[in-house]
Amino acid sequence: MEGFRPTGAGSFSLRPGPVKRLASKASQQPDKRFVLLIDEINRGNLAKVFGELYYLLEYRDEAITLQYSEEPFRLPTNLFIVGTMNTADRSIALLDMAIRRRFRFVDLLPDHLPLKGLLRRFLDQKAPDMAFLADMVDYVNRQLDDPHASIGPSHFLVKDTRTLTEEKAEVTWRHSIMPALADRFFDTPNELKRFEYQAVRNQAAPEDAAAPAPAPVPGDTEEDDAPTDVD
Repeated sequence: MEGFRPTGAGSFSLRPGPVKRLASKASQQPDKRFVLLIDEINRGNLAKVFGELYYLLEYRDEAITLQYSEEPFRLPTNLFIVGTMNTADRSIALLDMAIRRRFRFVDLLPDHLPLKGLLRRFLDQKAPDMAFLADMVDYVNRQLDDPHASIGPSHFLVKDTRTLTEEKAEVTWRHSIMPALADRFFDTPNELKRFEYQAVRNQAAPEDAAAPAPAPVPGDTEEDDAPTDVD
């Protein structure tokens, strides 16, 4: 909302926060929609962070007196607040009922629309040679059988699909997907091995993972093995 910020050596001044600044713009343009996006909203102490907003989220037509400036403040009806959270690393149960009843919750799960099939559609259109990655992600999610621990499509939704090669995919898998799974299998590291890139590649897309034929040894050809007549 607002707070004191340093302005020099030993001096502070009261500054408006993101909510107050955006609310001011929304009040001046009531015909437009303004959205405040709070990523990883459950990472903070919401009771402390939201403060006066607890009341204003529910009663938009009323005003409160701000704690520091002691000014009246309203939350415009054309200002929307969207919070994102990952329920896999911190349970929604940690959100108190006061905040839960002031928000509508929408699950975004890899096996439900609009995310379902997103990676496959993206790869089919942008990088068809790498479409097997969708099979790999689907295979891992079936094995996990936990929607809140599922692997999402964002790992391979790259801006420049020309960079999405087999080598890059394996590096992404090793340094992004595997660490995400490591916590789940912390006590059973041997179980984690079956989710390594090549292991999943062989299971989910065996026809694409066939090993290439070995390069011929110089001089080792069918003609060399054929019998020759010696005079």
